[in-house]
Amino acid sequence: MRNEKVQKLTLTALMAALSYVIFTFLQIKVTLPGGSATSFHLGNAVVVLAALLLGGVYGGIGGAIGMTIGDLLDPIYITGAPKTFFLKLMIGVITGLVAHKLGKITYSTDKKHVFKWTVLAACAGMLFNFIFDPIISYFYDMLILGKPIAQLKIAWSVTTTGVNAVISVIAATIVYMALRPVLIKANLFFKIGKEK
Repeated sequence: MRNEKVQKLTLTALMAALSYVIFTFLQIKVTLPGGSATSFHLGNAVVVLAALLLGGVYGGIGGAIGMTIGDLLDPIYITGAPKTFFLKLMIGVITGLVAHKLGKITYSTDKKHVFKWTVLAACAGMLFNFIFDPIISYFYDMLILGKPIAQLKIAWSVTTTGVNAVISVIAATIVYMALRPVLIKANLFFKIGKEK
C-alpha cells in the first residue's frame, strides 16, 4: 500500500510537470485588449489523462498544480492562478468520479466498456470546464479587471474553452486507451475505487 502511494505521488508530480510544460510551451496565445489573454492548449487533456490513470483527486491535483504554476510564471495569467487551480482540480475530480466510481474502468476487461466510460468521463470533466470556466472567469475578471474587460473576454473564453474541451477529450481518450494495456502488462496500472 505504501509503495502504491509513493508511486501515485510520483506520477502526480510527473503529471503536474507535464501539464505545466504542455500549457506553457505548446499553447497558442490570443492576446486581448486590456493586457489580458486566452489560449488554445492541451493542458486540460493532461488533467483528464491524470484523472483516468490516477483517480480524480490525484489527477486533479497534478493537473491543477502544473497549470497553476504555468499561470503564476506568466505575467498575463498570474491574476487567474486561483481560479485555474480550482477549475483544473474539479476537472480531475469529476473525470475520476465518472470513470472510476460510475464506470469502474480499472476493473473492466471489456475494451468497449472501458472506451465508452473513458469518453463519458472525459466529456463530463470537459463539460464542467466548458460551463464553469467562462462563468467563473467572467465574475473573477469583473472583480479584478472591471466590467469592460470581463465582457470582452467572455466571448473569447467560450470559444477557446470549447475548442480546448473537444481536443482534450479526443487526445486524453487516445492516449489513455494506448497506455492502459502497456501499464497493465508492466504491472504499473493502478486499481482505483472498489470492484463491483
